[in-house]
Amino acid sequence: MRTLYEIRGFPPAIRLLLLNQFGVNAGFYLLIPYLAVHLGEDLGMSAAVVGIVLGVRNLSQQGLFLIGGSAADRLGARGVVIAGCAVRTVGFALFALGDGLAVLLAASVLSGLAGALFNPAVRTYLAQEAGGRRAEAFALFNVFATTGALVGPLLGSVLLLVDFRACALAAAGIFALLTVAQALVLPARAVPPSTGGVLADWREVAGDRAFVAFSLAMTGMFTLENQLYLLLPDGVRRATGWDGAAGLVFLVGTLAGLALQLRLTRALKAHGGRAVGTGLALMGLAFLPPMLVSGAAPRPWHAVPVLAGVLLLHVGIMVAQPFVMELVPGFGRPELTGTYFGIFYMVSGVAAAVGNTVVGWAMDAGDQRGTAWLPWACCVVCGLASASAVTWLRRRGALPARAVVVGAPA
Repeated sequence: MRTLYEIRGFPPAIRLLLLNQFGVNAGFYLLIPYLAVHLGEDLGMSAAVVGIVLGVRNLSQQGLFLIGGSAADRLGARGVVIAGCAVRTVGFALFALGDGLAVLLAASVLSGLAGALFNPAVRTYLAQEAGGRRAEAFALFNVFATTGALVGPLLGSVLLLVDFRACALAAAGIFALLTVAQALVLPARAVPPSTGGVLADWREVAGDRAFVAFSLAMTGMFTLENQLYLLLPDGVRRATGWDGAAGLVFLVGTLAGLALQLRLTRALKAHGGRAVGTGLALMGLAFLPPMLVSGAAPRPWHAVPVLAGVLLLHVGIMVAQPFVMELVPGFGRPELTGTYFGIFYMVSGVAAAVGNTVVGWAMDAGDQRGTAWLPWACCVVCGLASASAVTWLRRRGALPARAVVVGAPA
């Protein structure tokens, strides 16, 4: 109820952006978790071809975040958000309508491009609209995103009883509705005139040493957050011997977000960068409880330490992430908010890919050598190293005190 009350305190544009993020995650997770199975089992594609299709989608999104951020700065965040949802509508519809490799690759490129467009743009728009309440706005943003990530796979599992095309068409329909709603409701904002070229903007942001150092320090957050989809579901399945236990990982996160996110953000609002370091430390320590039962024989009660780790990881994310999003625009000129978000998410995408590769290697090595604790230990070190790096930057005064964003309402 407190969350609903807080939502009413924001203008209609922000309310729509929150619903938009719920729909984006619901539509995405309604389709993507089942795409590999569809390509391999339904269409009979080899593992290599499946990897190419999925890799093209990831590469299209991670590699083009910078384009989406610059477009938000120069064309206005509203138009880029709408365009991103429209492009994803087409991409997901192609997954439903085409079986050929060329069509599937086009669908992957379009769905990845869509994410590259609206991810930095929606955060830019949210920062502009929220004014002095950016931390609370991004906290609510996290709640809606986590809830959508839970609802999407559940809805997808029901639609799979029909077939994969039903999933793809439903996902495309969600993005089509979001496109229309945003075109009707999101108000347009004046876009400040550009004073230089796009390459000059990129050089300016890439030359911001404090921002680059902060982005690199935050790679731990994105690496550990991605373990909600890799290490932790695998860990709870192994600990209990029950495949369905993986769903508890997402349920715990959603319930924790609804109950705690706004309370934590309000309580820590005065601490800013210090809260980011604390959150990262909690994220690293979250992998200690599951380590206690790693490699042990499956028992139902072994779910307790794993889910305790899941809860602590979500608390760490809830502590850190709203303030990270609040800090990013404060590193440079307000006119480059989108570019800063674009580069930040490009770095995070690379970090997540590298981090998942390392954790995946540690999981394989742990199985082969009887050291099941190894991937969990890697995550602990990763989180504490990121926390130490952010703390060092804060003590050196390298973190901005407060972000000022062009177009923010008074």
